[in-house]
Amino acid sequence: MKKIYFFIKILILCLLFGSNVLAVTSNSFEQGKILFDEQKFETSKIFFERDIVFNPKNAIAYLYLAKIFKNSDNDEEEEKNLNSVILLDPKNDEAIYLLALLKIRQSNYNEASRLINTFDLICKSFCLKKKELQEKFDKLIPANEKN
Repeated sequence: MKKIYFFIKILILCLLFGSNVLAVTSNSFEQGKILFDEQKFETSKIFFERDIVFNPKNAIAYLYLAKIFKNSDNDEEEEKNLNSVILLDPKNDEAIYLLALLKIRQSNYNEASRLINTFDLICKSFCLKKKELQEKFDKLIPANEKN
């Protein structure tokens, strides 16, 4: 009988602790998004990173981190976070679009070309950006390949 009471106490503690963790997680992401919209990037970065600690599969948090690093011209961290988004959600057209822009900025012709082709196949909400992406890519194409 004592084992049952002990088990019930443990179960109640787990439920109470578990609900607090979920509240912190959802609150972290929402707070980060609010701060991001207010362009308080450094502060919002902390909340997105906290959210990722509790929910490492939150592709949207990685996407917001990538946008923050893009704003601060940190290409390495931007690319790392965009790759995380694509790993978690391979059909995220915004992440592929942003990574293609990054590769164009880095003059990485082959990778940009591959990403643009992928973007063409899966674009949903960012299809309007296809023309802009192609124009930027066309400026990158070597002269001997334009013919």
